[in-house]
Amino acid sequence: MIKIAPSILSADFTKIEESVKMAEEAGADVIHIDIMDGHFVPNLTFGPQLVACLKEKTSLPLDVHLMVENPRKFIPLFHEAGADWISIHVEASSHLHKDITLIKELNKKAGLALNPATPLHMISEIIEELDFVLLMTVNPGWGGQEFIDSCHGKITRLKNWIKELKLDIPIEIDGGVKLENIEQILKDGVDICVIGSGIFKEKNPRETLIKIKELTKKYE
Repeated sequence: MIKIAPSILSADFTKIEESVKMAEEAGADVIHIDIMDGHFVPNLTFGPQLVACLKEKTSLPLDVHLMVENPRKFIPLFHEAGADWISIHVEASSHLHKDITLIKELNKKAGLALNPATPLHMISEIIEELDFVLLMTVNPGWGGQEFIDSCHGKITRLKNWIKELKLDIPIEIDGGVKLENIEQILKDGVDICVIGSGIFKEKNPRETLIKIKELTKKYE
């Protein structure tokens, strides 16, 4: 089943709980939480306290995307806060196997994220250990950016590679996804779509999410 993961980075920060409840009621499958440290990316966002709060407010899995330097330092904090999925960046970890193993030992789904210009071969030695791969389709750090068109080919190459390896690893993408372009993205072979401004910045976020969920049924 194709999953939709609304990203609260684009929600009204004064109404995050209401935004999460709306997303859950409208059919969201996962809640995506971008953690930025002001070093790996030039922005600061959320901490473990918010994740712990949301854990009490929703039954949906919490997908914590660590856009941070030294992710190993942050993994236990977000585990304790209640993250269900934890992804780290290939570009930020000096010891990918060690960090992915830690996430899995904590009984969390472990993912690796790649920036748009990072080649797929960077995960060739560890892909079989992953629970999902997160492809950034914008340069990380800010919400509301446009989808980078060259990422269509990257998604397709990753999908074909996973099939060749006979693995069952979902592809998640993050950046620039909206109602107007999601069908082409789904045709590329995406399994999990993170959507921020494409939901929360629309005039009617609830109706937009419902329409997006309806479109995904054509590609399941």
